Amino acid sequence: MARAQKEWLTVLFMMTAFGCQSTGSTAGPPAGAPAKPPIAGAPPPPAVPEAAAEPPAEAAEARSDADAAIDGREVTYSADGVTMKGYVASDPSVKGKRPGILIVHEWWGHNEYVRRRARMLAKLGYVALAVDMYGDGKQAAHPDDAKKFAMAVFGNMDGAVKRFEAARKLLGEQQQTDPEKIAAVGYCFGGGIVLTMARRGVELDGVASFHGSLSTQAPARKGAIKAKLLILHGAEDKLVPADQVEAFKSEMKNAGADMKFVAYPGAKHAFTNPDATAAGEKFKLPVAYNETADKQSWAELEQFLETLYPRE
Repeated sequence: MARAQKEWLTVLFMMTAFGCQSTGSTAGPPAGAPAKPPIAGAPPPPAVPEAAAEPPAEAAEARSDADAAIDGREVTYSADGVTMKGYVASDPSVKGKRPGILIVHEWWGHNEYVRRRARMLAKLGYVALAVDMYGDGKQAAHPDDAKKFAMAVFGNMDGAVKRFEAARKLLGEQQQTDPEKIAAVGYCFGGGIVLTMARRGVELDGVASFHGSLSTQAPARKGAIKAKLLILHGAEDKLVPADQVEAFKSEMKNAGADMKFVAYPGAKHAFTNPDATAAGEKFKLPVAYNETADKQSWAELEQFLETLYPRE
């Protein structure tokens, strides 16, 4: 097995040892799907964004006219002596309070990719906060760096909870956010974080995890998970084998969790990231983009959020 793949598996092992999971993505609704009405006054859903260069790199993509209508701004917040650099996106044309969505980045760190996802959610009428779990806006350009950053977080989950709660508090304080309506979405590393928060009973209405690891050394206690769960999984994900999937489903059943689990045929790990295939080839990782699964999983997320927060 290639060294980079072994290191990736090591990180996943550390994630599960601390009760975590992983996830990642950027898409629109499936081809031919009917358009969905926006939240009270929000513009229609965006088209699928084009792929950027490479996952670790800060994309130099041009903003679309739709993006230009979104208010996106950098924010700083702190927890446990660490300063985090996040990004808030909202649509100023939407009047009144609306739900807030926390988005946790992949193991590459807080980059343009997670900000693009935040803008996509803002176009749907939500207030989105792209979270910084590493601190100081750190980004990884190589799996070695990503592993180092991720394991530092997994090695101090109490600190990670403080960072997540600080982000949740900041999102709730935004002028357009209804602080009583907060959900969380995670990609790759971020999926692990949001599932861990759900297992720990953090106050969230819903949690969506894309292609995340599913095993844990700290199974959820019965009744501990308050959030509704949406798990979007690649059926060909070599990093999350069938036995982990079955164990996870059993854990959630025993915990009494309200969960929807969707597996996409042919989809590998990181199937939502348009740059995953190139990254997998460059770093010898078992990851690849799957356009169909990407679009379908984003549509599932839209529906999930609409169920949590019915349109008035």
